[in-house]
Amino acid sequence: MKQEQLDKVKSVVRNIPDFPVPGIQFKDLTTAFKDPEALQIMRQGLHDLYKDKGITKVVGIEARGFIGGAMLAVDLNAGFVPLRKPGKLPAETIQKEYAKEYGTDVIEIHKDAISSDDIVVIHDDLLATGGTMMAAYELVKSMNPKKVYINFICELLGLNGRALFPADVEVTSLFDFPDK
Repeated sequence: MKQEQLDKVKSVVRNIPDFPVPGIQFKDLTTAFKDPEALQIMRQGLHDLYKDKGITKVVGIEARGFIGGAMLAVDLNAGFVPLRKPGKLPAETIQKEYAKEYGTDVIEIHKDAISSDDIVVIHDDLLATGGTMMAAYELVKSMNPKKVYINFICELLGLNGRALFPADVEVTSLFDFPDK
């Protein structure tokens, strides 16, 4: 992936100060998702990262993680597994409570979504403090897949969310922003 392509995507990401609470500089990727060129660049970038890793399942985190996660699953000929807020999944689930930069939350996954034969990439749009993805990682790991990868479209380097994950887990992002 060429840097100028990623710069194109970064240039269309909207910054929203003080959302959802004062002090947060929210990076709104919906502006990149609605731009056809930026969407195609993100799609290709995700595919390039994982095309040779034998991925069998892509887990997308509600809600924006569904966008890149579903695209990636289709491109890799893998299954897509939604990770959702409580009460949204119809079958038996397991769940995890976690801290976010502005409160706590809970996520769930179907109990039968991942098997010990799976190679999984967990995808979300943005890495900030890492709390949501760490909870997702712990849920997926509890299902004993062969391997787990972690992926984001973008990363806020100033929040150092990457430090939350074990050193043996490959964590990737397509691009980053130096600020919080």
